[in-house]
Amino acid sequence: MEEEGYQNQIINDPNARMISLEEKQRVLKDQIMLLGRNLVESKEKTNQKLIEIKKDIESMKQNIERMSSFIESISGEFSRFAKKEDLEILARQAKMFQPLDFVTKKDLEKLKKI
Repeated sequence: MEEEGYQNQIINDPNARMISLEEKQRVLKDQIMLLGRNLVESKEKTNQKLIEIKKDIESMKQNIERMSSFIESISGEFSRFAKKEDLEILARQAKMFQPLDFVTKKDLEKLKKI
């Protein structure tokens, strides 16, 4: 019952009504200021993360470019390497020509004396 009397007093008394509205306005202003601060902080954090992501992406691009140039140089070198079949042919030829078989033991003893 006291509450109804208080509400009637606020409705009937313009000063009390004005004070109530000013209080609501102050509360809303505080809430809006808080939201604004949070928005600014959130934007700053997001911008900082974005800068870090851009740096990471730039670093990754540089790494990819280095790997790409390395792969290109390696692929150019592969053509200079001997193939397995070529090595097998050379091994067979080396077995056919054994220079130590041409040198006899006597020749080795003569070489040792010199």
